[in-house]
Amino acid sequence: MTIPELKRWLSPPTNSRLLAGCASILLIMTANIASAQTDDHQYTSEAIEAGSRTYVQQCALCHGPQGEAVDGINLRLGVFRTASSDEDLRTIIRSGAAGGRMPSFDLRDSELNGLIAFIRAGFDPSGVAVRIGDPDAGEKIFTGKGECSSCHRVNGQGPRTAPDLSDIGAIRTPSTLQKVLLEPATTMAPINRPLRIVTINEEIITGRRLNEDTYSVQLIDSNEQLRSIRKDTIATYELGSDPIHEPSTLSSDEIADLIGYLLTLRGLQ
Repeated sequence: MTIPELKRWLSPPTNSRLLAGCASILLIMTANIASAQTDDHQYTSEAIEAGSRTYVQQCALCHGPQGEAVDGINLRLGVFRTASSDEDLRTIIRSGAAGGRMPSFDLRDSELNGLIAFIRAGFDPSGVAVRIGDPDAGEKIFTGKGECSSCHRVNGQGPRTAPDLSDIGAIRTPSTLQKVLLEPATTMAPINRPLRIVTINEEIITGRRLNEDTYSVQLIDSNEQLRSIRKDTIATYELGSDPIHEPSTLSSDEIADLIGYLLTLRGLQ
C-alpha cells in the first residue's frame, strides 16, 4: 500500500465507516450473548426432540414408552431412586446402576444432553425442559445467598410471612419453579397477594391472605400471627399486586441448584 493510499484509508469518512462496521458486529455479538444468557436456564427444543429419539432407541425397551416399567422409577414424572440433579442422571447413564442390571451407555455429549432434556420435559418433545442442579448446593443458596429462608418456612422451620414450601417439589414442576424465580409477577397465586386492611376502629393490618369466605378473611399478619377478621368490621380492604420477591438475580447455575433443592421438598414423610 502506498503512502497516498494509506492516507485515503485512514481518512475520516472511511475510518467512520470502519468504526460503524465494528460497532454493528459488536451489537450482534452482544445480542447473541444476551440470547444465550436468556436461554441457558433450560434445554433447547432441538435437544428435547433429539432426546426423544435417543430414548426410543436406547431406553424404552427396559423403562417402557412412558418411563414407568421399572419398579420405583417413573422417568416421565421425575421419580428416581437416587438421582436428583442432571449430573446424577449423567453419571448413572454413563456408569450404569442397580448392580449391573442397568448397563452403562457410551453416548455422545449431545445425545446425553438430549436424553436428559427429554426426561426433564416429561417425555413431551414440544415441552420445556429446565436444567436441574445440585440439591445440596441449592439448599445453601436457599438459606444463604438467595435469602429464601428469611420469608419461607420449610418442614416447620422458618417464618410464615411467605407461603410454606415444605411440599413445593410435589406440587410444582421444574418449569413452574423457574418461572416463579425469574418472573414472580406472572406466577403469583391470587390467594398469596399481599393484603392491607383498615378496620372501622382504624387498626391497620397487613399480611398474607390464607383464606376468605363471604363473612370473613383469614391472614398471617406482619407479626406472623394468624388473624380472622369479620368483613363487617372492615373499612378498607386492599389486595396488592406486587410479588413477595423481586425477580432473582442468581446466576443460571445457582437457579438450577435452587430448583434442584426445591424439588426435593415433598413434605414430611
